[in-house]
Amino acid sequence: MREIPAHDVVRAACDALVAGLDSPALRILAACTRAEADYDLPDLLPPALDELGLTSYPMDSVAGQEAAARALARRMLAGELTPRELASRVHQRFGHTLPSVERLAQLDDEYDYIEPDDPVRATFDAQVSAEARRLTTAPG
Repeated sequence: MREIPAHDVVRAACDALVAGLDSPALRILAACTRAEADYDLPDLLPPALDELGLTSYPMDSVAGQEAAARALARRMLAGELTPRELASRVHQRFGHTLPSVERLAQLDDEYDYIEPDDPVRATFDAQVSAEARRLTTAPG
């Protein structure tokens, strides 16, 4: 869902082959040059995922957007993103158009009105963390 660069997806395909996963579409994906990856990834990734039995979402589908939001939430819960970064990235990516993450977009708007050292920030962080936990435990 455009969360990582195309050449990183190609690198991951190469890593998957080295780790013992194999399929015709995965080999084709792993063989892409950096320049080809940007152009060809949307056509090559879905068949590779399907051949490996992994879920593939149509580009910009609601299901795909929700899966991307859940992945971002898992990253925050793993400590890779701060609550503020999660709210900001979700807001930038989905605006106020994806109902399942609307509260995160609202919190991002509210973060703009507080100073970094404001004690209320901890309350916002806790609310974002609660939303992240909700997203990661929701069916889908």
